[in-house]
Amino acid sequence: MLDTLARPQTELEDQSFIDGVITEFGSKPGGLLSILERIQERNRHKYLSPEVLKFVSSRTGVPLSRVYSVATFYSFFNLEPQGKHTVCICRGTACHARGSRDLLNNAKLMLGLHNQEDGGADKLSLTTPDKEFTVRTVACFGQCALAPVVEVDRKIYGRVNEREMRKVIDRVDSRGKVP
Repeated sequence: MLDTLARPQTELEDQSFIDGVITEFGSKPGGLLSILERIQERNRHKYLSPEVLKFVSSRTGVPLSRVYSVATFYSFFNLEPQGKHTVCICRGTACHARGSRDLLNNAKLMLGLHNQEDGGADKLSLTTPDKEFTVRTVACFGQCALAPVVEVDRKIYGRVNEREMRKVIDRVDSRGKVP
């Protein structure tokens, strides 16, 4: 298995890693998803740059339009640099009815993102200027019985209130006091 822990400084610094991932998954059904996932995990800012998408297209023979289509269809993939920590807030019906909009607004306020334009809360991705946190929304986690649901660094928290969310964010924040 390839090492996904060493993160390159630039998106195309480690072309041999990308070539290895393409060799491992390129001929398998759904291989493009696995290729893009591995590359994004390896990137220190957890995203797929235009250069990487072009490189994958050229190496796999998959048209760039299809590579881009896959990268934009699945909410897991990021086309912009992400923060060190990710806070995902569910905006599904059950979570919305139980206060996820207030959780979202509170998270933005806690992390100093309250003045940034979010284009509505349906699909949001905001990153702090210091690249410590990205606040995102998802349509549904499929955990409606636990609403409202928040995910922080890939760990799911159910029945979250604003106080609990602050505790979780404080626990992972390496900057010290949250603004």
